[in-house]
Amino acid sequence: MGVLKADIDQLRKWRENNERKSRETLDIWLDRLWLNIDSLGNEKYLILEQVCIAALDCHVLSVAKTCIENLYKEFPNSLRVKKLEAMHFEANEDFDNALDILNAIIKVDESNSAARKRKVAVFKAQGRIVDAIKELTEYLKIFMADVDAWQELSELYISENDFGKAAFCVEELILHNPHNHLLHQRYADIKYTQGGVENLELAKSYYSQALKMNPKNMRALYGLYLTASSLSTSSKSTTQKKKEATKIVEWSLKQIKNKYADADVMVSALAALEI
Repeated sequence: MGVLKADIDQLRKWRENNERKSRETLDIWLDRLWLNIDSLGNEKYLILEQVCIAALDCHVLSVAKTCIENLYKEFPNSLRVKKLEAMHFEANEDFDNALDILNAIIKVDESNSAARKRKVAVFKAQGRIVDAIKELTEYLKIFMADVDAWQELSELYISENDFGKAAFCVEELILHNPHNHLLHQRYADIKYTQGGVENLELAKSYYSQALKMNPKNMRALYGLYLTASSLSTSSKSTTQKKKEATKIVEWSLKQIKNKYADADVMVSALAALEI
């Protein structure tokens, strides 16, 4: 009984800390808990849901199915259980049934964020990127503050080479987290990829901002060097802009060389210590 309580306590701790621990959760279930399912007390159904998700992560679909069946006995009309069933179909690559269930959930509850996100995942799994973008765009009309969704949408647009819309998504991310140097670098990367003097000037500005926030960001430093190099040789840049860009090229190249020199010294020192 003490072992059973320890297992229940451990699963509760992982749930409270939002730790997935799928393999470990499944091992605990298969080793001991499934034989004592009626001794789980008030946490029985929370544990069944936790084990179901762990089983889906590990692609042990028989365990996931058993958990869903037990949950349906107690909660036959639960949208939460229906979502798990959709995930089971998805894991089994039965995407049509998964979408049917998710659409049914959304019909009942239009603000069900979990179901809408799962639809995006299903579309991605099918390679239907345009549909995934459309669904995620509709989702963000309701949940505008979901930064993970903005990040996902930006990546989907990049995969479709729609860099203008990808840049808009990153702008939204910067508004939510203006002090994140990686977002400034990401925006600069997109603008550099778009090309053209106006976009390159923006890229230069955002690479510079990323470096101010984190001087150790080598990707931003190298991006600044590449952007300034392009501006210094562009026929559409003014003479003054070319001079400014040339100075930035010289400065950034010097910084890159210094950082690599410091890295070589560190490697030599570590090698000497190992000897």
